[in-house]
Amino acid sequence: MKRSKMHEFFAQIEPCLIGMEACGSAHCWARELKTMGHEVLLTPPAYTKPHVKRGNNDAVDAEAICASGRVRACGSFRSKTASNKRR
Repeated sequence: MKRSKMHEFFAQIEPCLIGMEACGSAHCWARELKTMGHEVLLTPPAYTKPHVKRGNNDAVDAEAICASGRVRACGSFRSKTASNKRR
């Protein structure tokens, strides 16, 4: 899915739990998704990597992020708010 379609897609579905790998834009996306009523958990890439079973493509990465998100003790965390992010 292209970034330009993400907002439209998430606006159309019922609020749910969304797991994302933490990256440069993850907190921004998380704040945007929260305004739509979704709950967002971010997982550091180092905690996602052990769940990668084979190769490296978007589908495999998504499966690993989902697997690491299921393990709450794995290090998933809530996103930063606009007021507590570093400048």
